[in-house]
Amino acid sequence: MNINIYYGGRGIIDDPTIYVINKMQEVLEELRVHVERYNLYDGKTNITTLPQTLKEADGIILATTVEWYGIGGYMQQFLDACWLYGDKEAISGIYMCPVVMSTTYGEREGKLNLATAWEILGGLPCSGICGYIENTVSLEMNEQYVQIVEKKAENMYRTINQRIASFPASNKVMRQKITIPKSINLTPQETEQLSEYVSDDSYVQRQKEDIQELTSMFRGMLDNSGADSEEEYVSEFKKAFVPQPGFEAAYSINIEEKKNPMWITVKGPIVECGYGETSTPDVEMSLPRAAMEDIINGRMTFQRAFMSGVMQRMKGDFRILRTLDQMFPFEEKDR
Repeated sequence: MNINIYYGGRGIIDDPTIYVINKMQEVLEELRVHVERYNLYDGKTNITTLPQTLKEADGIILATTVEWYGIGGYMQQFLDACWLYGDKEAISGIYMCPVVMSTTYGEREGKLNLATAWEILGGLPCSGICGYIENTVSLEMNEQYVQIVEKKAENMYRTINQRIASFPASNKVMRQKITIPKSINLTPQETEQLSEYVSDDSYVQRQKEDIQELTSMFRGMLDNSGADSEEEYVSEFKKAFVPQPGFEAAYSINIEEKKNPMWITVKGPIVECGYGETSTPDVEMSLPRAAMEDIINGRMTFQRAFMSGVMQRMKGDFRILRTLDQMFPFEEKDR
């Protein structure tokens, strides 16, 4: 996955937008996303050529700072260049996440302006971030603000990866009546990328119902049997293990209400499991206890837990996470 960040601020040290996009870039790179960043103030003489960088992007982040009024000249120049010189067919398959922080009034209007402009260009929307920050220190020191930024980055990843659809907007109709994009020759791969995908959310709704039902049931079970058993889930993983020839990996799973994380080490045909700290795992994740029970009982996979947002945190290579479902194909059990 390729995501480009276009920063339209002045690049000053205490700009809160810089901290937000740095944090988002950090989270996306942990998910093995290739992130390319463009500071518009550095390349203000060649802003008109920047729309060409959109062709390889699956998603973009448009980030700017409201210092007195509006989204700023650099960002407006970039959007003008996209309208005049951008490939409208390529833009139609690109998701955009707006990030607007302000040191004065107007962050919500700025975010709306970016979202509206991108829809007029024909692009796809993502949920964005906006806020008033008096000084960057207050942003960096507030753990809740940091979690909001991290969640937005993860949600953007899920939106692009699942090609989540959105309702048609009147802005796109206006664009179609004003300008007709030039036809271009597409390879089969590019045609597939530009196709319209409709996300099947039925399993997400089913999982939510399962979790609500299981939460009350397991809460009573935990009170009686103890939630911190050091042997819990170990035998299930060993029983379900299907070796993958030549594959080696180490996993660390933080389970809600457990004092120590569960570790799983795979070396070819050998699997070892236990509880405690492990050094340099390939994949680290955090799961609610109910989600782990769903996985053990075959009603959910680790990949679905991440895509649906049930997995609270994941760090590492997403491909190695997917291999976890291949090595441990838990069979669905009757309720």
